[in-house]
Amino acid sequence: MEIVFATANPHKLEEINEISKGSGIKFILPPAGFNPIENGATFEENSLIKAKAANKLSGKMSLADDSGLCVESLNGAPGLYSARYAGTQAEKISKLLEEMKDKTNRKAKFVCSMTLLDESGNILCVKTGECHGEIAHKAAGCGGFGYDPIFLVEGAGGKTMAEMTEHEKNEISHRGRALRMILEFLSKNNAL
Repeated sequence: MEIVFATANPHKLEEINEISKGSGIKFILPPAGFNPIENGATFEENSLIKAKAANKLSGKMSLADDSGLCVESLNGAPGLYSARYAGTQAEKISKLLEEMKDKTNRKAKFVCSMTLLDESGNILCVKTGECHGEIAHKAAGCGGFGYDPIFLVEGAGGKTMAEMTEHEKNEISHRGRALRMILEFLSKNNAL
């Protein structure tokens, strides 16, 4: 079964195909012209906007995610604006570390909301996964992407997400958790 995954990020597509290996589902990129305006007020709203855009272009079952890093001492920032927090990824990390330099509370979480639509654009399922940890004092590791080099995963013995193998990350990540709930829904509802 093919499901359109509403992203323009090939790394994200690779990641979810790896997580869903053996499920009988292959996720594919949306057709050309996929460029939704993410103006929702929550991760859930943005994931619905993206899923609807992919569904409208493809006419196929569509899955979208919206995710971000929420830092407790920054009132949940960068949150919805994680991807637009600064210019390059290095600048985003640098800006966040600068804002955190005097903070003692370094608790943070990655949040991922996923929305699954059927071929007609009806909502089948919405799930949210979280991964808890804290912001490191400096970047470490070269795996993953985004804020992974400064996110110390809770219970991982001081490892940042970027220091984990792809398999380790997929087991505990916010996206992995949300996707496994979606796959479970599909399996229970005989959609596979």
